[in-house]
Amino acid sequence: MKTIMYVFIVALGTLACQQEKKIGYVDNGTVINQYQEKRDVEDKFQAREEAFTKRADSISKAFQLEVQQTQIDARKASQKKAQELIQGLQQKQQMLQQQMQFEQQQLSQAFQTEIDSLIIKVKTFVRNYGKDNGYTYILGTSDAAASVLYGTDENNLTQIILDALNAAYQKQ
Repeated sequence: MKTIMYVFIVALGTLACQQEKKIGYVDNGTVINQYQEKRDVEDKFQAREEAFTKRADSISKAFQLEVQQTQIDARKASQKKAQELIQGLQQKQQMLQQQMQFEQQQLSQAFQTEIDSLIIKVKTFVRNYGKDNGYTYILGTSDAAASVLYGTDENNLTQIILDALNAAYQKQ
């Protein structure tokens, strides 16, 4: 009885090992960096960054004019009044710096949130592609984390996945 059970387990194991596994891999960096939606997100945030920079420069120039005027006024005023003017200016400078820093952080966080969402979208797409096309595994690799050290060209799904992702994005 034990022998029959042992033979059955060995036969089942051999049969499982003989099943053909379909394995592919993608270059994560290429897929993400050449994905049109990511490029569009980067362009959108680049435009927002440029608008922020222009506004910050404008505020800075206006503040510099105010500093110059305050220095002129402080020279004409009493020492106490001059000190009050300079303290007010310092407080305003600090407030402006905090406001600009806060807005910069908000912009960075919004960008990172969109990129994180995009990465999840790509992973989900690759997972669904693998299921729909009968893959047992789809591995990911990149220059930073090379989990695939060698793969044949026919197993490289990078361009196929990228084309499918861009096609799906264009339909939206």
